[in-house]
Amino acid sequence: MKFLKSIKPEIIILPVLGILVCLGGWGMIAGTAQTKTITKDDGWGDMITITETTRHGIAKNLPNPKEAWTASKPYITEPFAKRGELDQGILAFAWLSLKLVAQGYAIALIIGTPIGFLLGLSKKFTLALDPIIQILRPVSPLAWLPLGMILFMGLKITDSAGRVTFGTSDAAALFTIAICAMWPTVLNTAVGVRAVPQDYLNVAKVLKLSKTKTLFKILIPSSLPYMFTGFRLSLGIAWLVIVAVEMLIGKPGIGGFLWQQYNANSYSHIILSILTIGVIGFVLDRIMSMIEGRFRSA
Repeated sequence: MKFLKSIKPEIIILPVLGILVCLGGWGMIAGTAQTKTITKDDGWGDMITITETTRHGIAKNLPNPKEAWTASKPYITEPFAKRGELDQGILAFAWLSLKLVAQGYAIALIIGTPIGFLLGLSKKFTLALDPIIQILRPVSPLAWLPLGMILFMGLKITDSAGRVTFGTSDAAALFTIAICAMWPTVLNTAVGVRAVPQDYLNVAKVLKLSKTKTLFKILIPSSLPYMFTGFRLSLGIAWLVIVAVEMLIGKPGIGGFLWQQYNANSYSHIILSILTIGVIGFVLDRIMSMIEGRFRSA
């Protein structure tokens, strides 16, 4: 009860109003279907009745909210259904994407965090690597994926039945996610290490702390806010990259589903995919924010 009383009304009311305004704007520009029945000669002397459906509106091919809900309802009401590899519930697709993102994101943190510390601690290391980082950082995932396919060409890991469980496309996807997602972690960790007050380091020297204790007692706690900023940005990029990766390699997931529906001209399902990607991205960011809060209060 105390928790409910602490919630301010505007925290709920204002987001709901924002959503309603967006839905209203969507409905205004979306097309509407109009059906009419006409009777005409079939060319053989018989009269036939034909039903024609035409669409009108600013963006006549864009489905309105009601049409999008009706078309996407099976994917939402049965979110974990699996009717086929490329015909699953929306959360089943999202889960496949999240598993791949988690693996690539973990690789990005494992590689990016130590590099960030080295950049923050060593000026010579910064002079050597910073130009390389600045050149590689803007490269699109659409460019990294073909390179990953070349690097891991022929890679196959099979199970006891001889089925491929991890292949070239999987390795290329992980490579692309990791290399695109690690830059915010690298740069923010480096900034955090450089921002550690010199007084803290002087105290460590006076107390004759070892390098390991200095790292875990001073450097990491002091730079943690910067590191988590990088972690959150990296997670957002990892989730962004997975969509492009799945679209290119045709892997089952939320990105693969989006590309499949685009090829099928299923605009309602495209909207469903976009909304799902956005909502999951928001939830992931909130989770990282909660984890950061826990570490700060610890």
